[in-house]
Amino acid sequence: MTTADTTGSTISTTTGSTATGSISFADWTEQEAASSPAGPRTARASVANTFTGGIEAVRTACDYSIAYTTGHEGAFTGMELVTGSVDGRHGTFVLEQRGTFAADGTIHCAFTVVPGSGTEDLAGLTGTGEYTCRPGAESFPYSLNYRL
Repeated sequence: MTTADTTGSTISTTTGSTATGSISFADWTEQEAASSPAGPRTARASVANTFTGGIEAVRTACDYSIAYTTGHEGAFTGMELVTGSVDGRHGTFVLEQRGTFAADGTIHCAFTVVPGSGTEDLAGLTGTGEYTCRPGAESFPYSLNYRL
């Protein structure tokens, strides 16, 4: 059975559900970790995001490790603590993120719910998702395919 929410926030099926919505950066603090004279450099960033739609969470806590392979290109990994709700079910969970960013500023990220990290109504949450952030966007769409 498939049910579409007219707001675009959730699609439920017999194999799970998909939550969609938008993410916006609430805060970004980055610090260089190490660099080489003619090559890559690494950095750490602490970020707060706000999710709306199928996931509702204000000021998440996310820490990224970033590798700049050239001036404005590279890759990142991160862990994001999300406290809020998924389709009306409240609790906390952690997203493990892995992504890349291009010289034009486009960011592509895939993420996975860390197994066992769900609490309260979100205990047992599993899933994977993704987002793409385009340069200059104040917010950007995400999707999370999940099971509870």
